[in-house]
Amino acid sequence: MNAAARALREKIESRTVTVGVVGLGYVGLPLVKAAHDAGLRVIGFDTDRRKIEKLDRGEDYIMHLAAHEGVGGVAAMLRDSDRFTASADPAALAGADVLLLCVPTPLGDNREPDLSSVHASAEMLGPHLRPGQMVVLESTTYPGTTRDELSPLLTETSQGLRCGEEFLCAYSPEREDPGRRGYTAKSIPKLVGGLDHTATTLAAAFYRLFIDEVHEVASAEVAEAAKLLENVYRAVNIALVNELKVIFDKLGVDVWDVIEAAKTKPFGFQAFYPGPGLGGHCIPIDPFYLAWKARQAGRETRFIELAGEINRAMPARVVAQTEETLAADGKQLSGARILILGVAYKPDVDDIRETPAAEIIELLSKAGASVGYHDPHIPIFPEMKRYAHDLRSVELTPDALGAVDCVLIVTDHAAVDYQLVANEASLVVDTRNAMAKTTTARARVQKA
Repeated sequence: MNAAARALREKIESRTVTVGVVGLGYVGLPLVKAAHDAGLRVIGFDTDRRKIEKLDRGEDYIMHLAAHEGVGGVAAMLRDSDRFTASADPAALAGADVLLLCVPTPLGDNREPDLSSVHASAEMLGPHLRPGQMVVLESTTYPGTTRDELSPLLTETSQGLRCGEEFLCAYSPEREDPGRRGYTAKSIPKLVGGLDHTATTLAAAFYRLFIDEVHEVASAEVAEAAKLLENVYRAVNIALVNELKVIFDKLGVDVWDVIEAAKTKPFGFQAFYPGPGLGGHCIPIDPFYLAWKARQAGRETRFIELAGEINRAMPARVVAQTEETLAADGKQLSGARILILGVAYKPDVDDIRETPAAEIIELLSKAGASVGYHDPHIPIFPEMKRYAHDLRSVELTPDALGAVDCVLIVTDHAAVDYQLVANEASLVVDTRNAMAKTTTARARVQKA
């Protein structure tokens, strides 16, 4: 272990290490909270000055982090702390000993990896990098990114600081699941793989300061691949139940009843559920990082490609089923008034990343339907990369429900009164089995 690594180890062991978090979104801000709660000094950086301004004012902008015990909000707690600084100036990160990169890794127009934010972060950090620092990438990516992309770019932009000598590099995949109860950044086990043994050891020691369970793996590439495996597993199994749903519909069998029956087996089965399409920052995107990397190695990923094809087809299928259901009532999709319930990508969050609701609204509108939505967590539909819906959430009232031809449930938020929907709507197309617990009422319910 060289002098720079020994100095970092001493700071970690004495708990005087300063943490820099680049990207204060759904991944970065929970890490800020966890490190700060453990007594560490934290510097938060984001290029979005609106986030910095909100943190300076103590205003929460991520719903599921808003409730902080005894304070009233994470942002208010951080604002009042002398161990946290929020900045849009990259020079502020020179004071950090460990830098965590939590930046987006989306797909390009041809479903190829878009590492522009990773590259931009490295180019931004390089001029401020100093000996004794460690950079850890948390963003989901393909095996080899940390070693072949991040490390060389840091060396180049830092005017020659050498990875493994003057600074260290590691990879530790984020495992955030916004809104999932019972888990926090602190309690979700962490994987850590460095570009060398020293980086792995020190990164693991660092994370153990504020994460309950840390697992060291053989390399950064193993950690990168493990993250992809986790999400490929979910994407493939969701595609399986989506395909089975179509088959069971034709056979007159309720897929939700089938899943509940299969769940009674105590081993060899894990329940996955059908839906209107995939959303979020992981499952719709991450498998294609592996598919792209596999093609670079001359291999095909037939399971991944097939799963992607099935899951991407679900929004169009939901629209087709809505059209069929309306037709059974003697109504056409063109001119129909449709109220979407839930536009977040999953229940009980304010996150619309990759939400299938965006494509469903687009397809319905192109078919001539008049579309509105209700979502208790998203008052205004934000502009997205591929969609720009000028819509605001409408209040869920008997009049609003009675005025539409169809209520289409896309996301099953707990805050929605589904019994009210059952009582006041005439027709409900339910993609989430949300109406199963309501009593028989006016609405005709069609599962989709």
